[in-house]
Amino acid sequence: MSYQSGVRGNDYHGPTMSGQYDLVIVGGGISGASLLYTTAKFTDIDSIALIEKESEIAAVNSHHTNNSQTLHFGDIETNYTLEKATEVKEGAELLAGYLEHHDPDREMHAKRSKMVLAVGDDEVSKLERRYHEDGFGDLFPKLRPIDREEIAEIEPKVVEGRDSEVELLALQTPDGYVVDYGETTKSFVERAAAEAHVDVYTGTEVTDITPTLDGYTIETTDGRFDCDATVVAAGSHSLQIAKDLGYGRNKVLLPVAGSFFLADDLLNGKVYTLQMKKLPFAAVHGDADVHDPSITRFGPTAKLVPALERGRVSTVTDFLDVFGLNGAAFLSYANILSDRVLLPYVLRNLVYDLPAVGPRQFLPHVQKVVPSVDRDDIERAKGYGGVRPQIVDTSKKSLDMGEAKIVGDDIIFNVTPSPGASTCLKNAMRDTQTLLEFLDGEYEFDESAFRADTIDNFPRGDTIGGATEGGTVGGASAADD
Repeated sequence: MSYQSGVRGNDYHGPTMSGQYDLVIVGGGISGASLLYTTAKFTDIDSIALIEKESEIAAVNSHHTNNSQTLHFGDIETNYTLEKATEVKEGAELLAGYLEHHDPDREMHAKRSKMVLAVGDDEVSKLERRYHEDGFGDLFPKLRPIDREEIAEIEPKVVEGRDSEVELLALQTPDGYVVDYGETTKSFVERAAAEAHVDVYTGTEVTDITPTLDGYTIETTDGRFDCDATVVAAGSHSLQIAKDLGYGRNKVLLPVAGSFFLADDLLNGKVYTLQMKKLPFAAVHGDADVHDPSITRFGPTAKLVPALERGRVSTVTDFLDVFGLNGAAFLSYANILSDRVLLPYVLRNLVYDLPAVGPRQFLPHVQKVVPSVDRDDIERAKGYGGVRPQIVDTSKKSLDMGEAKIVGDDIIFNVTPSPGASTCLKNAMRDTQTLLEFLDGEYEFDESAFRADTIDNFPRGDTIGGATEGGTVGGASAADD
Protein backbone atom coordinates (compact mmCIF):
# COMPACT_ATOMS: atom_id res chain seq x y z
CA MET A 1 0.00 0.00 0.00
CA SER A 2 1.20 3.49 -0.83
CA TYR A 3 0.68 6.23 1.73
CA GLN A 4 0.63 9.95 1.05
CA SER A 5 1.48 12.50 3.70
CA GLY A 6 -0.52 15.34 2.21
CA VAL A 7 2.12 18.00 2.91
CA ARG A 8 5.04 19.52 1.06
CA GLY A 9 8.30 21.28 1.93
CA ASN A 10 11.63 22.80 0.87
CA ASP A 11 14.05 20.73 -1.19
CA TYR A 12 16.46 18.82 1.05
CA HIS A 13 17.76 15.41 0.09
CA GLY A 14 16.67 11.82 -0.43
CA PRO A 15 18.20 8.73 1.17
CA THR A 16 20.69 6.70 -0.80
CA MET A 17 20.81 3.81 1.64
CA SER A 18 19.06 2.44 4.68
CA GLY A 19 18.98 4.76 7.66
CA GLN A 20 18.87 3.96 11.38
CA TYR A 21 17.32 6.61 13.64
CA ASP A 22 16.02 6.97 17.14
CA LEU A 23 13.02 8.91 15.81
CA VAL A 24 11.39 9.21 12.40
CA ILE A 25 8.64 11.75 11.74
CA VAL A 26 6.42 11.14 8.70
CA GLY A 27 4.92 14.33 7.25
CA GLY A 28 6.42 17.78 6.68
CA GLY A 29 3.48 20.07 7.44
CA ILE A 30 3.20 22.35 10.46
CA SER A 31 2.55 19.42 12.82
CA GLY A 32 5.53 17.31 11.82
CA ALA A 33 7.81 20.34 11.47
CA SER A 34 7.00 21.68 14.94
CA LEU A 35 7.77 18.27 16.45
CA LEU A 36 11.01 18.09 14.49
CA TYR A 37 11.99 21.52 15.82
CA THR A 38 11.09 20.66 19.41
CA THR A 39 12.92 17.33 19.50
CA ALA A 40 15.94 18.57 17.51
CA LYS A 41 16.57 21.74 19.52
CA PHE A 42 15.41 20.88 23.01
CA THR A 43 16.13 17.17 23.53
CA ASP A 44 19.31 15.14 23.37
CA ILE A 45 17.82 12.45 21.12
CA ASP A 46 20.78 11.19 19.09
CA SER A 47 19.29 10.88 15.59
CA ILE A 48 16.10 12.23 14.04
CA ALA A 49 14.70 12.13 10.51
CA LEU A 50 11.73 13.78 8.86
CA ILE A 51 10.28 12.15 5.74
CA GLU A 52 8.08 14.08 3.30
CA LYS A 53 6.66 12.65 0.09
CA GLU A 54 6.52 15.98 -1.75
CA SER A 55 9.50 17.89 -3.10
CA GLU A 56 8.74 20.94 -0.94
CA ILE A 57 7.82 21.51 2.67
CA ALA A 58 4.33 22.79 3.57
CA ALA A 59 2.79 23.44 0.18
CA VAL A 60 -0.66 21.89 0.76
CA ASN A 61 -2.71 22.43 3.96
CA SER A 62 0.01 24.48 5.63
CA HIS A 63 0.39 26.79 2.61
CA HIS A 64 -0.91 30.28 3.34
CA THR A 65 -3.65 30.08 0.69
CA ASN A 66 -5.07 26.83 2.07
CA ASN A 67 -6.07 27.84 5.59
CA SER A 68 -7.57 30.84 7.37
CA GLN A 69 -4.14 32.21 8.42
CA THR A 70 -5.56 32.63 11.93
CA LEU A 71 -3.77 31.92 15.18
CA HIS A 72 -6.67 30.67 17.32
CA PHE A 73 -6.50 31.68 20.98
CA GLY A 74 -10.13 30.83 21.82
CA ASP A 75 -10.96 34.45 22.65
CA ILE A 76 -13.24 35.26 19.70
CA GLU A 77 -14.11 31.71 18.59
CA THR A 78 -17.60 31.49 20.05
CA ASN A 79 -17.89 27.75 19.43
CA TYR A 80 -15.19 27.18 22.09
CA THR A 81 -16.14 26.38 25.66
CA LEU A 82 -14.15 28.05 28.41
CA GLU A 83 -12.36 24.74 29.00
CA LYS A 84 -11.35 24.38 25.35
CA ALA A 85 -10.33 28.04 25.15
CA THR A 86 -8.10 27.59 28.20
CA GLU A 87 -6.42 24.64 26.51
CA VAL A 88 -6.00 26.37 23.14
CA LYS A 89 -4.80 29.65 24.68
CA GLU A 90 -1.49 28.22 25.92
CA GLY A 91 -0.85 26.54 22.57
CA ALA A 92 -1.46 29.79 20.69
CA GLU A 93 0.79 31.72 23.05
CA LEU A 94 3.61 29.21 22.47
CA LEU A 95 3.46 29.81 18.71
CA ALA A 96 2.93 33.56 19.08
CA GLY A 97 6.02 33.68 21.30
CA TYR A 98 8.02 31.78 18.67
CA LEU A 99 6.93 34.27 16.01
CA GLU A 100 7.73 37.26 18.21
CA HIS A 101 11.18 35.78 18.90
CA HIS A 102 12.16 34.52 15.45
CA ASP A 103 10.22 36.75 13.05
CA PRO A 104 10.97 40.38 14.00
CA ASP A 105 10.64 41.50 10.37
CA ARG A 106 7.16 39.95 10.11
CA GLU A 107 7.94 37.72 7.16
CA MET A 108 5.93 34.84 8.64
CA HIS A 109 3.18 36.78 10.37
CA ALA A 110 1.42 40.09 10.88
CA LYS A 111 -0.30 41.43 13.96
CA ARG A 112 -3.59 43.27 13.63
CA SER A 113 -6.81 43.97 15.48
CA LYS A 114 -9.19 41.04 15.92
CA MET A 115 -12.83 41.03 16.99
CA VAL A 116 -16.00 38.97 17.10
CA LEU A 117 -19.06 40.94 16.03
CA ALA A 118 -22.59 40.63 17.47
CA VAL A 119 -25.42 42.05 15.37
CA GLY A 120 -28.87 42.53 16.90
CA ASP A 121 -30.24 42.28 20.43
CA ASP A 122 -30.06 38.48 20.68
CA GLU A 123 -26.44 38.20 19.57
CA VAL A 124 -25.39 41.15 21.71
CA SER A 125 -26.92 39.49 24.78
CA LYS A 126 -25.09 36.26 24.04
CA LEU A 127 -21.77 38.04 23.59
CA GLU A 128 -22.21 40.07 26.80
CA ARG A 129 -22.98 36.89 28.72
CA ARG A 130 -19.96 35.15 27.24
CA TYR A 131 -17.65 37.98 28.28
CA HIS A 132 -19.03 38.81 31.72
CA GLU A 133 -20.66 35.63 33.03
CA ASP A 134 -18.96 32.76 31.20
CA GLY A 135 -15.47 33.86 32.20
CA PHE A 136 -13.92 34.84 28.86
CA GLY A 137 -13.21 38.38 30.03
CA ASP A 138 -11.21 36.98 32.94
CA LEU A 139 -9.38 34.40 30.83
CA PHE A 140 -8.33 36.96 28.19
CA PRO A 141 -7.27 40.24 29.88
CA LYS A 142 -6.66 41.98 26.54
CA LEU A 143 -10.18 41.17 25.29
CA ARG A 144 -12.64 44.05 25.77
CA PRO A 145 -16.18 44.98 24.73
CA ILE A 146 -16.46 47.88 22.29
CA ASP A 147 -19.57 49.66 21.02
CA ARG A 148 -20.61 50.92 17.60
CA GLU A 149 -18.53 54.10 17.80
CA GLU A 150 -15.28 52.30 18.60
CA ILE A 151 -16.00 49.52 16.12
CA ALA A 152 -16.27 52.26 13.48
CA GLU A 153 -12.89 53.68 14.52
CA ILE A 154 -11.15 50.31 14.19
CA GLU A 155 -13.14 48.81 11.29
CA PRO A 156 -15.05 51.61 9.46
CA LYS A 157 -16.53 49.29 6.82
CA VAL A 158 -18.20 47.14 9.49
CA VAL A 159 -20.43 50.06 10.51
CA GLU A 160 -20.70 51.93 7.20
CA GLY A 161 -24.11 51.43 5.58
CA ARG A 162 -25.54 49.48 8.52
CA ASP A 163 -28.97 50.27 9.98
CA SER A 164 -28.32 52.63 12.88
CA GLU A 165 -31.21 51.08 14.83
CA VAL A 166 -29.53 47.64 14.90
CA GLU A 167 -27.60 47.08 18.12
CA LEU A 168 -23.91 46.27 17.73
CA LEU A 169 -21.27 44.96 20.12
CA ALA A 170 -17.82 43.47 19.53
CA LEU A 171 -15.23 41.79 21.70
CA GLN A 172 -11.90 43.13 20.44
CA THR A 173 -8.27 42.24 21.13
CA PRO A 174 -4.92 43.36 19.68
CA ASP A 175 -3.75 39.72 19.59
CA GLY A 176 -4.89 39.21 16.00
CA TYR A 177 -1.98 37.14 14.73
CA VAL A 178 -2.23 36.48 10.99
CA VAL A 179 0.14 33.61 10.22
CA ASP A 180 1.71 32.21 7.10
CA TYR A 181 1.82 28.63 8.36
CA GLY A 182 3.80 27.52 5.31
CA GLU A 183 6.66 29.90 6.04
CA THR A 184 6.46 29.04 9.74
CA THR A 185 6.76 25.36 8.86
CA LYS A 186 9.85 26.06 6.77
CA SER A 187 11.32 28.06 9.64
CA PHE A 188 10.91 25.09 12.00
CA VAL A 189 12.51 22.71 9.51
CA GLU A 190 15.42 24.98 8.61
CA ARG A 191 16.34 25.55 12.25
CA ALA A 192 16.07 21.85 13.04
CA ALA A 193 18.00 20.77 9.93
CA ALA A 194 20.93 22.91 11.04
CA GLU A 195 21.58 20.33 13.77
CA ALA A 196 24.10 17.62 12.83
CA HIS A 197 21.92 14.79 14.13
CA VAL A 198 18.90 15.73 12.01
CA ASP A 199 18.14 14.62 8.44
CA VAL A 200 15.26 15.89 6.29
CA TYR A 201 14.18 13.84 3.29
CA THR A 202 11.78 15.29 0.72
CA GLY A 203 10.44 13.57 -2.37
CA THR A 204 10.35 10.40 -0.27
CA GLU A 205 7.02 8.56 -0.19
CA VAL A 206 6.26 6.04 2.54
CA THR A 207 5.03 2.76 1.09
CA ASP A 208 4.85 0.61 4.21
CA ILE A 209 5.40 0.73 7.97
CA THR A 210 6.12 -2.53 9.76
CA PRO A 211 6.54 -3.10 13.52
CA THR A 212 9.78 -4.79 14.57
CA LEU A 213 11.15 -6.04 17.89
CA ASP A 214 13.00 -2.74 18.37
CA GLY A 215 10.59 -0.26 16.79
CA TYR A 216 9.56 0.14 13.15
CA THR A 217 10.82 -0.36 9.62
CA ILE A 218 9.60 2.31 7.24
CA GLU A 219 9.79 1.41 3.56
CA THR A 220 9.90 4.35 1.16
CA THR A 221 10.31 4.97 -2.54
CA ASP A 222 13.94 5.91 -1.86
CA GLY A 223 15.08 3.43 0.73
CA ARG A 224 14.39 1.88 4.11
CA PHE A 225 14.45 3.53 7.51
CA ASP A 226 14.68 1.68 10.81
CA CYS A 227 13.75 3.55 13.97
CA ASP A 228 12.99 3.09 17.63
CA ALA A 229 9.99 5.44 17.63
CA THR A 230 7.74 6.93 14.96
CA VAL A 231 5.33 9.86 14.73
CA VAL A 232 2.96 9.98 11.76
CA ALA A 233 1.95 13.62 11.28
CA ALA A 234 0.42 13.24 7.85
CA GLY A 235 -2.93 14.96 8.24
CA SER A 236 -5.84 12.87 6.99
CA HIS A 237 -3.44 10.14 5.90
CA SER A 238 -2.40 9.55 9.52
CA LEU A 239 -5.63 7.65 10.19
CA GLN A 240 -5.13 5.64 7.01
CA ILE A 241 -1.73 4.48 8.22
CA ALA A 242 -3.02 3.92 11.76
CA LYS A 243 -5.78 1.64 10.54
CA ASP A 244 -3.37 -0.41 8.48
CA LEU A 245 -1.37 -0.99 11.67
CA GLY A 246 -4.48 -1.98 13.62
CA TYR A 247 -5.22 1.33 15.39
CA GLY A 248 -8.26 3.61 15.25
CA ARG A 249 -10.66 1.00 13.93
CA ASN A 250 -13.64 2.79 15.48
CA LYS A 251 -12.81 6.04 13.70
CA VAL A 252 -13.44 7.33 10.19
CA LEU A 253 -13.06 10.75 8.62
CA LEU A 254 -15.48 13.41 7.47
CA PRO A 255 -13.21 15.44 5.16
CA VAL A 256 -14.28 19.08 4.87
CA ALA A 257 -12.92 21.32 2.11
CA GLY A 258 -12.78 25.01 2.93
CA SER A 259 -13.04 27.71 0.26
CA PHE A 260 -12.81 31.49 0.36
CA PHE A 261 -14.09 34.58 -1.43
CA LEU A 262 -11.86 37.57 -2.12
CA ALA A 263 -12.58 41.29 -2.04
CA ASP A 264 -10.57 44.51 -2.12
CA ASP A 265 -9.25 46.32 0.93
CA LEU A 266 -12.28 46.29 3.26
CA LEU A 267 -10.93 45.31 6.68
CA ASN A 268 -7.89 46.31 8.69
CA GLY A 269 -7.81 43.11 10.72
CA LYS A 270 -9.94 40.07 11.53
CA VAL A 271 -13.70 40.25 12.06
CA TYR A 272 -15.48 37.06 13.15
CA THR A 273 -19.21 36.45 13.42
CA LEU A 274 -20.97 34.43 16.11
CA GLN A 275 -20.85 30.67 15.73
CA MET A 276 -24.02 28.71 15.00
CA LYS A 277 -24.65 26.16 17.74
CA LYS A 278 -23.93 22.47 17.05
CA LEU A 279 -21.66 23.22 14.08
CA PRO A 280 -18.00 22.16 14.38
CA PHE A 281 -17.01 24.41 11.49
CA ALA A 282 -15.80 27.99 11.88
CA ALA A 283 -18.28 30.82 11.44
CA VAL A 284 -17.69 33.03 8.42
CA HIS A 285 -15.17 35.77 9.06
CA GLY A 286 -13.30 38.46 7.16
CA ASP A 287 -9.52 38.75 7.21
CA ALA A 288 -6.90 41.00 5.71
CA ASP A 289 -4.36 38.72 3.99
CA VAL A 290 -1.11 38.04 5.84
CA HIS A 291 1.12 39.26 3.00
CA ASP A 292 -1.19 41.69 1.19
CA PRO A 293 -3.48 43.75 3.46
CA SER A 294 -5.14 45.21 0.35
CA ILE A 295 -6.88 41.84 -0.09
CA THR A 296 -9.72 40.76 2.22
CA ARG A 297 -10.73 37.12 2.41
CA PHE A 298 -14.18 35.95 3.53
CA GLY A 299 -14.91 32.39 4.54
CA PRO A 300 -14.38 29.60 4.96
CA THR A 301 -17.14 27.60 3.38
CA ALA A 302 -17.32 23.96 4.44
CA LYS A 303 -18.01 21.43 1.69
CA LEU A 304 -17.86 17.68 2.30
CA VAL A 305 -15.54 15.96 -0.16
CA PRO A 306 -14.72 12.24 -0.63
CA ALA A 307 -10.96 12.83 -0.77
CA LEU A 308 -8.08 13.35 1.64
CA GLU A 309 -6.42 16.17 -0.33
CA ARG A 310 -8.02 19.10 -2.15
CA GLY A 311 -7.93 18.73 -5.92
CA ARG A 312 -6.18 15.34 -5.91
CA VAL A 313 -8.42 12.67 -7.38
CA SER A 314 -5.86 10.02 -6.41
CA THR A 315 -6.75 10.53 -2.75
CA VAL A 316 -10.38 9.45 -3.30
CA THR A 317 -9.23 5.83 -2.97
CA ASP A 318 -7.35 6.84 0.19
CA PHE A 319 -10.61 8.22 1.61
CA LEU A 320 -12.43 4.98 0.78
CA ASP A 321 -9.60 3.09 2.45
CA VAL A 322 -10.09 5.11 5.65
CA PHE A 323 -13.89 5.00 5.38
CA GLY A 324 -13.89 1.23 5.17
CA LEU A 325 -17.27 0.96 3.38
CA ASN A 326 -18.77 -0.79 6.41
CA GLY A 327 -22.16 -0.53 8.08
CA ALA A 328 -20.92 1.34 11.15
CA ALA A 329 -19.35 4.05 9.00
CA PHE A 330 -22.49 4.48 6.87
CA LEU A 331 -24.73 4.61 9.95
CA SER A 332 -22.43 7.18 11.56
CA TYR A 333 -22.53 9.40 8.49
CA ALA A 334 -26.31 9.06 8.28
CA ASN A 335 -26.74 9.94 11.95
CA ILE A 336 -24.49 13.01 11.70
CA LEU A 337 -25.87 14.34 8.42
CA SER A 338 -29.51 13.85 9.43
CA ASP A 339 -29.15 16.56 12.07
CA ARG A 340 -31.65 19.33 11.31
CA VAL A 341 -28.97 22.00 11.77
CA LEU A 342 -26.04 20.28 10.08
CA LEU A 343 -27.82 18.92 6.97
CA PRO A 344 -29.12 22.31 5.71
CA TYR A 345 -25.69 23.78 6.42
CA VAL A 346 -23.97 21.09 4.33
CA LEU A 347 -26.42 21.55 1.45
CA ARG A 348 -25.99 25.34 1.47
CA ASN A 349 -22.24 25.00 1.32
CA LEU A 350 -22.51 22.87 -1.81
CA VAL A 351 -24.27 25.77 -3.52
CA TYR A 352 -21.47 28.24 -2.73
CA ASP A 353 -19.18 26.46 -5.21
CA LEU A 354 -21.52 26.98 -8.17
CA PRO A 355 -20.06 29.59 -10.58
CA ALA A 356 -23.02 31.97 -10.93
CA VAL A 357 -25.23 31.15 -7.98
CA GLY A 358 -22.52 30.59 -5.35
CA PRO A 359 -21.26 34.17 -4.84
CA ARG A 360 -24.81 35.51 -4.73
CA GLN A 361 -25.82 32.96 -2.09
CA PHE A 362 -22.70 33.62 -0.03
CA LEU A 363 -23.10 37.41 -0.20
CA PRO A 364 -25.35 37.74 2.91
CA HIS A 365 -22.57 36.22 5.05
CA VAL A 366 -20.17 38.85 3.75
CA GLN A 367 -22.72 41.63 4.24
CA LYS A 368 -23.14 40.67 7.89
CA VAL A 369 -19.51 41.74 8.30
CA VAL A 370 -19.38 44.53 5.69
CA PRO A 371 -22.95 45.71 4.85
CA SER A 372 -21.96 47.87 1.86
CA VAL A 373 -20.54 44.98 -0.18
CA ASP A 374 -22.48 43.93 -3.29
CA ARG A 375 -22.21 40.94 -5.62
CA ASP A 376 -19.62 42.53 -7.91
CA ASP A 377 -17.26 43.17 -4.99
CA ILE A 378 -16.52 39.49 -4.27
CA GLU A 379 -15.13 36.61 -6.29
CA ARG A 380 -14.24 33.01 -5.64
CA ALA A 381 -10.64 32.56 -4.54
CA LYS A 382 -9.44 30.09 -7.15
CA GLY A 383 -6.87 27.62 -5.91
CA TYR A 384 -7.46 28.51 -2.26
CA GLY A 385 -8.50 26.09 0.48
CA GLY A 386 -7.45 22.75 1.89
CA VAL A 387 -9.10 19.71 3.43
CA ARG A 388 -9.69 19.58 7.17
CA PRO A 389 -10.42 16.14 8.61
CA GLN A 390 -13.27 15.86 11.10
CA ILE A 391 -13.04 12.66 13.17
CA VAL A 392 -16.11 10.43 13.36
CA ASP A 393 -16.44 7.94 16.20
CA THR A 394 -18.33 4.97 14.74
CA SER A 395 -18.97 3.45 18.18
CA LYS A 396 -20.92 6.59 19.16
CA LYS A 397 -22.04 7.46 15.61
CA SER A 398 -21.06 11.07 16.18
CA LEU A 399 -18.39 13.66 15.45
CA ASP A 400 -15.49 13.32 17.85
CA MET A 401 -14.63 16.84 18.99
CA GLY A 402 -11.74 15.68 21.15
CA GLU A 403 -8.06 15.49 20.36
CA ALA A 404 -7.27 13.69 17.10
CA LYS A 405 -4.34 11.73 18.41
CA ILE A 406 -3.79 7.96 18.61
CA VAL A 407 -0.93 6.67 20.75
CA GLY A 408 0.24 3.13 20.07
CA ASP A 409 3.29 1.03 20.85
CA ASP A 410 6.23 3.36 20.19
CA ILE A 411 4.16 5.21 17.60
CA ILE A 412 1.93 8.32 17.58
CA PHE A 413 -0.61 9.25 14.91
CA ASN A 414 -1.64 12.91 14.65
CA VAL A 415 -4.63 13.77 12.46
CA THR A 416 -4.69 17.39 13.75
CA PRO A 417 -8.01 19.00 12.78
CA SER A 418 -8.48 22.70 13.57
CA PRO A 419 -6.92 24.29 15.57
CA GLY A 420 -3.99 21.92 15.01
CA ALA A 421 -1.79 24.59 13.42
CA SER A 422 -2.43 27.04 16.27
CA THR A 423 -1.54 24.45 18.90
CA CYS A 424 1.27 22.77 16.95
CA LEU A 425 3.99 23.55 19.50
CA LYS A 426 1.86 22.47 22.45
CA ASN A 427 1.12 19.19 20.64
CA ALA A 428 4.84 18.89 19.90
CA MET A 429 5.70 19.40 23.56
CA ARG A 430 3.27 16.66 24.61
CA ASP A 431 4.47 14.28 21.92
CA THR A 432 8.07 14.91 22.91
CA GLN A 433 7.31 13.84 26.46
CA THR A 434 5.59 10.69 25.17
CA LEU A 435 8.52 9.93 22.87
CA LEU A 436 10.96 10.09 25.76
CA GLU A 437 8.89 7.40 27.45
CA PHE A 438 9.01 5.33 24.24
CA LEU A 439 12.79 5.69 24.26
CA ASP A 440 13.04 4.22 27.78
CA GLY A 441 14.03 7.44 29.48
CA GLU A 442 17.43 7.57 27.79
CA TYR A 443 16.95 11.19 26.74
CA GLU A 444 15.79 14.46 28.31
CA PHE A 445 13.62 17.38 27.22
CA ASP A 446 14.72 20.87 28.28
CA GLU A 447 11.26 22.33 28.72
CA SER A 448 12.60 25.52 30.31
CA ALA A 449 14.69 26.30 27.23
CA PHE A 450 11.72 25.42 25.00
CA ARG A 451 9.50 27.88 26.86
CA ALA A 452 12.22 30.54 26.83
CA ASP A 453 12.34 30.21 23.04
CA THR A 454 8.56 30.37 22.63
CA ILE A 455 5.91 31.39 25.16
CA ASP A 456 8.20 33.57 27.26
CA ASN A 457 8.36 35.98 24.30
CA PHE A 458 4.59 36.41 24.09
CA PRO A 459 3.74 40.05 24.96
CA ARG A 460 1.56 40.35 28.04
CA GLY A 461 1.73 44.14 28.57
CA ASP A 462 -1.23 46.40 29.26
CA THR A 463 -3.32 47.41 26.28
CA ILE A 464 -3.62 51.04 25.26
CA GLY A 465 -6.56 51.97 23.06
CA GLY A 466 -7.04 48.35 22.08
CA ALA A 467 -3.45 47.77 21.07
CA THR A 468 -0.18 46.69 22.56
CA GLU A 469 3.14 48.33 21.79
CA GLY A 470 4.16 47.22 18.31
CA GLY A 471 0.62 46.04 17.57
CA THR A 472 -2.18 47.92 15.85
CA VAL A 473 -3.72 51.22 16.77
CA GLY A 474 -7.28 51.97 15.71
CA GLY A 475 -7.16 48.90 13.49
CA ALA A 476 -4.55 50.31 11.13
CA SER A 477 -1.27 48.57 10.70
CA ALA A 478 1.72 49.94 12.58
CA ALA A 479 5.10 49.29 10.97
CA ASP A 480 3.47 46.91 8.50
CA ASP A 481 2.20 44.62 11.31
